Amino acid sequence: MCGMEHDRDIDILDIKAEENTEDLGFLAETSVLERLSEGETPEETPDLSETQVFENLTSDKREKQPGETAALKKIKDAGNNEDEEGKTSFRSSALKEVLLFFRDLGVCLAVVLVVVNFILRPIQVKGSSMYPTLTNGALGVSNLLGYRMDGIERFDIVIIYVEDKNEYLVKRCVGLPGETVAYRDQTLYINNEPVEEPFFDESYTSTYDVFMEDLDEITLGEDEYFCLGDNRPRSTDSRVYGPFHKDEIVSKGVFIFFPFSGFGVQTW
Repeated sequence: MCGMEHDRDIDILDIKAEENTEDLGFLAETSVLERLSEGETPEETPDLSETQVFENLTSDKREKQPGETAALKKIKDAGNNEDEEGKTSFRSSALKEVLLFFRDLGVCLAVVLVVVNFILRPIQVKGSSMYPTLTNGALGVSNLLGYRMDGIERFDIVIIYVEDKNEYLVKRCVGLPGETVAYRDQTLYINNEPVEEPFFDESYTSTYDVFMEDLDEITLGEDEYFCLGDNRPRSTDSRVYGPFHKDEIVSKGVFIFFPFSGFGVQTW
């Protein structure tokens, strides 16, 4: 009995061994087929054990990885280069815009300085001394270029700088250098000859019993101008300050652009 059981165990082991051999053969055949599909011939591929098949498969994967990694790296590097180029381009564009802004600003400032000092002077009327010709708060410009080229004529509106008060006055010139100026019975006399003042608004002047008080004769010097406000009862002018010198007059004429009701030129 014991001998028979021992023989039986040997047979079972032999069968298992044969089965294992068949399995290894199957794996070897599978490996050969895979190699054929990759272009290799059966003569180049020896019989492979299960461990060798596994090692070959893993080594094939490792061989493929470096190529794939290089391709990915190349794509990544290309993307990084594009990002760097984009950042550089953006910085260059931003710097260019800043430089253009300062260039345009400099040009604008230069133009403004030239205009303000040689052509037109911005003004704002303060007070009612020139009412109704010019209203309080009116905005406009005065003529620098015309004043320097043509000088001042009678009844021009002029801008006067009073140094003692550090302020600008807007008045009308009624007397020119060398003339004798006087007012009698609300009439202007130049060198003892009556002169009309057509700029007055009669609907406004008629609201006063005496719109302009009498003024004794005053003879002007070679560079002196007698200037009064159009609103004679409410104006501080040459009747208080005396005649204004030519170097105190900075411009003449007024172009009003606000308020729109007063839009336009008042002498020029």
